[in-house]
Amino acid sequence: MAIVRKAQAKWQGDLLSGNGTVSFEAGALPEAPVTWKARSQSAEGKTSPEELLAGAHATCFAMALSHQLAKNGTPAQHIQANAACTFDKVGDGFRVVRMELHVEAKVPGIAPDKFAEFARTTGESGCPISAALHGNVPITVSATLL
Repeated sequence: MAIVRKAQAKWQGDLLSGNGTVSFEAGALPEAPVTWKARSQSAEGKTSPEELLAGAHATCFAMALSHQLAKNGTPAQHIQANAACTFDKVGDGFRVVRMELHVEAKVPGIAPDKFAEFARTTGESGCPISAALHGNVPITVSATLL
């Protein structure tokens, strides 16, 4: 069964001086303001598509890694996943040029190298967001076993 999630963006004005909002159909997150300045300079309490992508990737990665570890018989007691999405000028335009994932986890009974392998494969293409980015945006993964 396919699940569809929806968000809505509203924008007023031109790119550089305009502003907008993004809202989420489920209502789990409040409507968030967006501006070009928040996207390309300092956030000043506003969000950007790249921050939203980083949040989605960190969440998806943590969930998928949790599943892989449990399937291995070594369920995690705690996972903290952080994602950093880099947005930069490329040629005449802008692109997401890199996604960096870092995970720290407490996983009893797993060897550090095995944990690092699970983190790497999950981060590269093992969660739906990683799979969507794979081949389009370089993804790096660092993993620390607590």
